[in-house]
Amino acid sequence: MTITMTGTATRIDEIADGIYRLSTPLPQHVVPGGFTFNQILVADEEPLLFHTGPRRMFPLVREAMARVMPPEKLRYVAFSHVESDECGALNDWLAVAPQAVPVCGRVAAMVSIGDLADRPPRPLADGETLSLGKHRLTWYDTPHLPHGWDAGYLMDETTRTLLCGDLFTQAGTGDVALTTSDVLGPSEAMRKGMDYFAHAPNTRAMLERFASLGPKTLACMHGSAWSGDGAALLRALADRLEGSP
Repeated sequence: MTITMTGTATRIDEIADGIYRLSTPLPQHVVPGGFTFNQILVADEEPLLFHTGPRRMFPLVREAMARVMPPEKLRYVAFSHVESDECGALNDWLAVAPQAVPVCGRVAAMVSIGDLADRPPRPLADGETLSLGKHRLTWYDTPHLPHGWDAGYLMDETTRTLLCGDLFTQAGTGDVALTTSDVLGPSEAMRKGMDYFAHAPNTRAMLERFASLGPKTLACMHGSAWSGDGAALLRALADRLEGSP
């Protein structure tokens, strides 16, 4: 897919204390009905960006970040797995922020990022915590959830915000930055139309692990972020996936 972003702007909203959603909608002619790419910025002493966005969106996202903090102060550029919307602009961010390093799971570092990135990555082991200052983010390996052998997510222990990547992907223009409304229904409609889940045999166990952490906010990569009983929502997703054909 070739993305031309003429006339598009990136919106920025604080969805938890010190955590910002930078959301760029695709032009309607690219995806009828709309679709969004979100990056999650944790603004702290050592700021972290989760998802880089595709390369062609980099100027828009950089401009949005500058409304919160100088992009050159970025310390960590993190992502769930190797895919264009996850890390397509990685080297652009590394060029802008001279102290920044890639952050990912050990599998991604070994098989991809050690070669693709212009700076050596900082791989995180399953359960390893990264302190940014006020915020403490813990990495969890989630192979094939929803896809990618190298997949993993970060949980901010300070605000109980789960940076949940492609989980709960929703179509639309993402006009509501943080919602308490249903996101499972829309995300399941999206999945059934174009199933992007690998359906790994231990999917429920991985979702249950996140549920046990009691997240209050789910920072989704596509669509609105969500606030509420994250444990119940994650378990409901596990039920839906188990019922899939």
